[in-house]
Amino acid sequence: MTGMGGHTGPGDSSIIAEFHHALASEAALIVALLAVLFVAWNQLRSMQYRRAVTRGEQFPVPVVARPSEPSGRRFLRISFGLLWLFDGLLQLQPGMPMGLPSDVIRPAASTSPEWVRHLVDSGITVWANHPATAATAAVWIQLGIATLLLVAPRGMWSRSAGLVSSGWGLVVWSLGGAFGGIFAPGVTLLIGAPGAVLFYVVAGGLLALPESAWSGTRVGRAVLGGMGVLLLGFAIAQAWPGRGFWQGSTGGRPGTLAAMVSQMPQTPQPHISSVLVSWFAAFDRNHGWGVNLLAVMVMAGMGVVFLLCSRSTAGSGSRLLRPAMVVLVVFCLADWVLVEDFGFWGGVGTDPNSMLPLLFVAIGGYLAVTRPAAVTEEVAADIGAASPPRALDADADADADAESDTIAPVLVSAGVSSTTAAEEVTGQVPDSRPKRSWWEGIDSRHAGRVAAAIGAAGIILLGVAPMAAATVSGSADPLIAEAVNGPPEVTSSPAPPFRLIDQTGATVSLADLRGYTVVLAFIDPVCTTDCPIIAQELRVANQMLGADAARVRFVAIVANPLYRSPANVAAFDHQEGLDAMANWRFLTGTDAELRAAWYAYGVAVELTPAGGMAAHPDIVYVIDSHGVLRRIVNADPGSGDSATRSSLSGVLASEVRAVLSR
Repeated sequence: MTGMGGHTGPGDSSIIAEFHHALASEAALIVALLAVLFVAWNQLRSMQYRRAVTRGEQFPVPVVARPSEPSGRRFLRISFGLLWLFDGLLQLQPGMPMGLPSDVIRPAASTSPEWVRHLVDSGITVWANHPATAATAAVWIQLGIATLLLVAPRGMWSRSAGLVSSGWGLVVWSLGGAFGGIFAPGVTLLIGAPGAVLFYVVAGGLLALPESAWSGTRVGRAVLGGMGVLLLGFAIAQAWPGRGFWQGSTGGRPGTLAAMVSQMPQTPQPHISSVLVSWFAAFDRNHGWGVNLLAVMVMAGMGVVFLLCSRSTAGSGSRLLRPAMVVLVVFCLADWVLVEDFGFWGGVGTDPNSMLPLLFVAIGGYLAVTRPAAVTEEVAADIGAASPPRALDADADADADAESDTIAPVLVSAGVSSTTAAEEVTGQVPDSRPKRSWWEGIDSRHAGRVAAAIGAAGIILLGVAPMAAATVSGSADPLIAEAVNGPPEVTSSPAPPFRLIDQTGATVSLADLRGYTVVLAFIDPVCTTDCPIIAQELRVANQMLGADAARVRFVAIVANPLYRSPANVAAFDHQEGLDAMANWRFLTGTDAELRAAWYAYGVAVELTPAGGMAAHPDIVYVIDSHGVLRRIVNADPGSGDSATRSSLSGVLASEVRAVLSR
């Protein structure tokens, strides 16, 4: 049965338009949220300023100084915040809704084991069923994570940003990246393994650690140790015989690395980038053994140095750490440009590939070792505490002693010493001062940062909520079917009458169905292509209607002049499970009766050359309870994939509900 629709693709205009519309609508919500938070923060400052002027107090309220954020932690937070920001902007590319599953996710998993492909397919299904929703959600989740990392340097909000970064990174690494290809043959660090997002996960986990964990060099040494193991492992994999990395070419064909790199210039990109990658591919074909030897030596050497430094911050290993970092920077940047080809060209690139995030994690570990956070006691002594100082801003409200740390600056602003303030907080000295309003104890400068963090969390939720709904949804967006076939036609004219017999031999006419909304299709009972798909979509649409299905009758008229007997009809019903639908009628009749119905509804039926199936347009009509034709739906299943089929069910159910509500 010949279809009449098309196929969706990365450039489908209707899906891109919906993607842009969703982005614009949700951006307006974000602007409104940020405006509300800004007004609230500004109002707080105004109230505090007026009260301070009235009392002759200093404004803004002075706060107790605290140590700066550890250098390694600050570098990781800012660098990965910028990476998430860049990735979120990449998600704005118009090819993302339809191109990401087919051009990025599925190829990444194609050589992985079956269980990996099965897991990735579950992610592809969600994205393919809801392309505009998923693409929009990815934009806001990643931009929200970036914002939260950049505006929250300390305390609960900052640690939460690390957790969210790790959580979303794990989802992307497993479902969207096939675990960075680590289970596929030919895996190599040079081309992107173990996946860029894995380093986002690691960085997020480090940022989620309590700040006390950054005291000394423990975190830095752990990072260097992990980096050493990673580099040594990939050096061994790169040097392993038989994997094709030692051969620049074999039998006139490019070796493993040269073949991988040779594919990169085919991606749309600036000319200079294509020239550089093409040059390196040719260089590797001619000098493959030397290129591989250099790569193995660099990775193994850096791995050994990092492992030595992870055991102790003194000795020969520490003296080699700085040169090793210089070599790592040069190695990563050279590989990023010449082998990974920057990682984000082509219109569906999602990140800058693995070398930059790997380098950022290593630099974070290096800074944590060479510039460890000091454990100072001076602020703790001021308030009679024995532990290192906690955050005195509103970001640190999850710390155990946040209450005393937050109230102490307020008491200082009233002319009370910090020691006396601590005594009053702990109840050792009665508070003889007049009580203040709760809003007077908030540091408005840090409240602004908390407001920004709340806004960032709102942006993340704006992406998480629709993504979660799409994940649990049982059907695809109607948008997909409309992209294949166009939107349903809205009409208002009397439906042509018909009088035929159903699968039980009972006579059924359109007049008999008055009081019910009728969904009318034309189906060939011996068709093996489109008709079974349409039949299933009618059955699923009936399920989607729920209680409303009692007010609907699903009717099909035979669209084959040869195979039109009640036996043919009954066999098709049984085959497709339609005989279990109480509101299903499959009608047939004489050749003349059927031809009259086809003509009345504009359905041209022609036998195929083989003389079996009949060719006819895939059209579904929705007729209201008064016998008026209200909707004409092009029901061509297109490619027949699960997304298109499920989407067609959604379109039918939506149009039936619209007619029922009239």
